[in-house]
Amino acid sequence: MKLLVVAPESFAGLSLLREHAAGVDLVVSEDLETVARDIAEAEVVALAPRHGTVLRDLWPQAKRLRWVHALGAGVEPLMFEELIAGDVTLTNSRGVFADALGEFAIAAMLWFAKDLRRLVRQQDERLWQPYTVTRLEGQTAGIVGLGGIGRAVARRAAAMGMRIIATRRHWNDERPNDVARMFPLDALDDLLAESDYLVVSTPLTPRTRGLLSGSRLQRLKREAVLINISRGAVVDEPALTRMLSSGRIRGAALDVFEQEPLPPEHPLWKLDNVLLSPHTADHASDSHLRSMQFFVENFGRYRRGEPLQNVVDKRERY
Repeated sequence: MKLLVVAPESFAGLSLLREHAAGVDLVVSEDLETVARDIAEAEVVALAPRHGTVLRDLWPQAKRLRWVHALGAGVEPLMFEELIAGDVTLTNSRGVFADALGEFAIAAMLWFAKDLRRLVRQQDERLWQPYTVTRLEGQTAGIVGLGGIGRAVARRAAAMGMRIIATRRHWNDERPNDVARMFPLDALDDLLAESDYLVVSTPLTPRTRGLLSGSRLQRLKREAVLINISRGAVVDEPALTRMLSSGRIRGAALDVFEQEPLPPEHPLWKLDNVLLSPHTADHASDSHLRSMQFFVENFGRYRRGEPLQNVVDKRERY
């Protein structure tokens, strides 16, 4: 069996993979010529984050491929028709990065609740000027997408004494203990209207692209803060920018954008009520190691003929 890992040699956890890949023809490279040479014989391909487009370009050569694993959570670059329609299994690393993203969401809430930008500014100016802050306790956190990331946010927000409301496309009557109320997706506007902090953690699919349209964003309170740890295209970015510029909502913490890197001329850079992260909210020091550990476990299941974890519904695209 040939296993091709499209990743830099410095990717954490490769020694662990080599230890568990005895008897496997393992190739690790991000060199395009090497990948193009070896993909024809590969039965399994694992792709590091931001390397997903390689497979689309080389798909006609991947004649023996049976399983593709994304070492990141996002699978948008892999959503090309040949892979979707074919019988190659696709898995990803969803859930591996949830804790880091949950912590970022809480950090963003505290940034606005305690007006930490003001503290930094006053410290820079050596200005002693007491002011009033707000508590997270008793505030409502609305979560759009109660998957692994959304649940990580909910657990942490509930521990801060917040009221949690949420929606997701597929859910049954079972409501997590830390969620006060679940909304059906067609009642999303009502969830927005109740939220003091709106956390966007839904995957990007054809159904969620533009889900938070300009008209829908108007349902937010003036005191609301939007936190996007999903994908930029889920939110109408121009409409959100206008609302932030005019003070229509209190602020936003954004880890993702429609275009990345965010262009230097983009108006979001200049707004004091925006906390801007360069898509690094999940880049903890051990993120790649945890991702590789998950793949090693899944690879063991594959070799034993057991069901794989995190199989992506290619038609639903998550």
